[in-house]
Amino acid sequence: MPVLNRFADLLPEITAWRRDIHENPELLFDTHRTSALVAEKLREFGCDEVVEGIGRTGVVGVIKGQKTASGKVLGLRADMDALPIHETTGVEYASKTPGKMHACGHDGHTAMLLGAAKYLSETRQFDGTAVMIFQPAEEGGGGGREMVEDGMMERFGIQQVYGLHNIPGPDIGTFQIRPGPLMAAADHFVVKVQGFGGHASKPHQCTDTTLVAAQIVIALQSIVARNVDPIANAVISVTTINSDSNAFNVIAQNATLTGTVRTLTPEVRDLVETNMKRVIEMTALAYGATATLEYHRNYPITNNNPDATDFAVSVATEVAGAAGVDPDTPPIMGGEDFSFMLNARPGAFIFMGIGPGAGVHHPDYNFNDEAIPFGCTYWVKLAEKGMPLE
Repeated sequence: MPVLNRFADLLPEITAWRRDIHENPELLFDTHRTSALVAEKLREFGCDEVVEGIGRTGVVGVIKGQKTASGKVLGLRADMDALPIHETTGVEYASKTPGKMHACGHDGHTAMLLGAAKYLSETRQFDGTAVMIFQPAEEGGGGGREMVEDGMMERFGIQQVYGLHNIPGPDIGTFQIRPGPLMAAADHFVVKVQGFGGHASKPHQCTDTTLVAAQIVIALQSIVARNVDPIANAVISVTTINSDSNAFNVIAQNATLTGTVRTLTPEVRDLVETNMKRVIEMTALAYGATATLEYHRNYPITNNNPDATDFAVSVATEVAGAAGVDPDTPPIMGGEDFSFMLNARPGAFIFMGIGPGAGVHHPDYNFNDEAIPFGCTYWVKLAEKGMPLE
């Protein structure tokens, strides 16, 4: 596989960066140490411009090619934040902060983009400008949205934007991508049920919100089963149920349900929200209670531009060979806030295999450092092939 030889030499150094970040995980926008480390490295590499504080704690490094006559500007993005999970890997560089760990490989993403930035700063074998984007708060905070709303695309003149995420299981250095929806819109909801509480021995004198909440959970599943086209995709998951009673002999007056909705098209997203409101209100009414829905639209659909996807496939094929690239991988129902950047500019998001191991968001997950040269090479080839020197 034609991984750039330079990354074999740089692998120990990039691995050291990755493991340092892994040892010191930071959540959401509180990536102050990681952001400072990234900015320090970018300046050390000789980036033409390094800007901190984009989208609160995001960092952007600008690298101009040997020529810039083409006027092309490509954005390459990595995420930096960790998860509120207690690490159980037992590795020597495990998290030093109990309850926080890099369980999704963002430490690897950041290290690989730093490796690419070092190489591109040294060689500059392209005609245009590479903008290296280091984003906080992918794990639920919407850091991608914050960077876009902070004017990043306009400020740096970004014309196309590309992202990458590791995926445990597939062979190291293989790639999976598709045009159109690759990952789902990720929304969350809160349902508040109000009834009439009382003594558990006298349910006939009460309106039992626990019973109503249970019926709502069951009824919500009918939306996907009976309202959504079977060819389409949707997930409604109720993940918590709580009441205002902690006593075994009290029927609660109030109950609250929370959960998530995942969809792959705007039409299904609208349909699910509309039908959830109807089902929740009518189910509660049938049992003599009332219920309200708070529906929050969070991450949009991660929608790959077809032309940008074709380009990403051609670059990945240079790295992994045709057999190592799946250009029509099935979409997944996880969410990704790179979607905000894809809504602002055409581009593509790709998955890269890191070999067997625990899945992302698992306390035993650990990014495979042997995958680093493949990710670095992919980033470099995007810039060199997307902005070729004549």
